[in-house]
Amino acid sequence: MVLVGGVTALVAALLVTGCDSATDATTGPAADDPAFSTVRFELGSRGGIQVSGASRDTVAPAGAHPASAGRSHAFDRPDGRLLVVLRHWPEPVVERASRGRASRLPPLDEAAVETAFLVDTANWVRADLDGHPLRWLRRDTIRVDTTNVAIGDTTRLTLSAPHGGRYGQPTPPAGNRSCEGPDDRATRDAVLPEVEAGAPVADVLARLREQCLDVQYASLPGSARPGTVERVLVPFAGRPDTHVAAPPGGSIALPGRAAGSTVLVDPRRPATMVVAR
Repeated sequence: MVLVGGVTALVAALLVTGCDSATDATTGPAADDPAFSTVRFELGSRGGIQVSGASRDTVAPAGAHPASAGRSHAFDRPDGRLLVVLRHWPEPVVERASRGRASRLPPLDEAAVETAFLVDTANWVRADLDGHPLRWLRRDTIRVDTTNVAIGDTTRLTLSAPHGGRYGQPTPPAGNRSCEGPDDRATRDAVLPEVEAGAPVADVLARLREQCLDVQYASLPGSARPGTVERVLVPFAGRPDTHVAAPPGGSIALPGRAAGSTVLVDPRRPATMVVAR
């Protein structure tokens, strides 16, 4: 928990001082423009979260908690706010003062950390991951996972208002009212959706929502066209290190892990949509 507290303190300091004094050429300084414009979150596999953009003053830290067994933390989201949850490994610590440096390997014996922020967007914003559009958001939650990002690499999540000639319409993704009833803490069956490499993010998100699966996004190099879905990882209930990939990594899907198969899932462990860089 010391590591988590350190992350929270660092994030709070960044938000107070500001880590990026640059302004948007079309909107001017953040202090002169009350409307939401742009906020960027940049981080690596071990955190090191940087918050910048003309509207960074609309961001407030919402805490940091371990993601034990891959389960997401239930952060509070006040009405009217957007919740951003960033999953990463704990920041490295120096085990011995004489070494003067920290290990660059992921702490496989520790739980990942989820660091959250509340953003007062007031209206619709578009979320882009490493420059590729994901979806429109308002009064919602978006999760990004960087635990599989290469050491030294970074992931950038950008929230921007629908002005300045940005394409697309601010509409919510398709939902599923039947998902409102089940207990979020109870395991349940889900049918693995058909996912093709190169499919649009919106199409795959709709298929996952049909199965009441919570979703987090990751951005990694892949063979699919940049900005499209490379694969989806659906974790099994009760086995934190086991998941099924769609499409399967090999040419033949294993029995019980092909599209259309029914698997037992834990709603607290989100499926990961990997978007090709």
